[in-house]
Amino acid sequence: MLTNYVYKLHPNQTQDSKMSNWVDMLRSHFNWCLNDRITHYSQQFIQGNYCDIRTQSEACPLTSCVSKNGATGEPWKIGKTDKEGKVKNPRRNPGDIQITALPELKAARPWFAGIDSTVLQQNVKRLDTAYKNFFDGRGFPKFKNRSNFTSFTFMMGVKIQGSKIYLPKLGWMRFYNSRPIPNGFTVKACTVRKRQNGWYVSVRIEDKSIPDYTTKHLKDVVKVIGCDMGLTKLVHLSDGTQIEPTFRTPNWHIGRWRG
Repeated sequence: MLTNYVYKLHPNQTQDSKMSNWVDMLRSHFNWCLNDRITHYSQQFIQGNYCDIRTQSEACPLTSCVSKNGATGEPWKIGKTDKEGKVKNPRRNPGDIQITALPELKAARPWFAGIDSTVLQQNVKRLDTAYKNFFDGRGFPKFKNRSNFTSFTFMMGVKIQGSKIYLPKLGWMRFYNSRPIPNGFTVKACTVRKRQNGWYVSVRIEDKSIPDYTTKHLKDVVKVIGCDMGLTKLVHLSDGTQIEPTFRTPNWHIGRWRG
């Protein structure tokens, strides 16, 4: 079972400034990756799948400077071998190409090295999700501005102890523990989001011992039952069924509790 708990964060001044800088850099990185894919797709559409930009002629895919997948970087996996020991170089998808290029990004722009690596990877996967939604019939991915890009996601290294949460490269941070995490649940990921009244964290937790609730499609629903809270019974259903409360109803006598 997967569920999300949302808490309000209480970062110090240094952490608040660092998270704001992260959002600005990640927005710039997202827009760069989107522009990179659009530019390369346009070059492919005009010049062909494999083409040398300088001569505008067909070229070998191993030496072509235009990636068929629509992203800057090495389109082939290097050093991979199959079961027989032969070298194989399968093609990368655009997301894998841009994730693999993250070390080069950090080397060229050292300030990106201050951001957690899983946060940068999730930033690229966020663009992958936008493209997936587009191919499913939704709108084309749009460039982000400050109003519609306000969050980033951690996938590893998150710890929670009481009313404190540890976020990689941000350190321990206080939060308002309004809803304790039940026993048996483990932290899978967390998303930090900036709102008008401060920072919030959405913690994704999982308990594998609890089965997930599976929803039915509307066409598979053959019966609808209404329910209402009762006074002597916990719940009354429209089909006549009544559900008893699981706790013992107290007996009151002259203002005193009697078990």
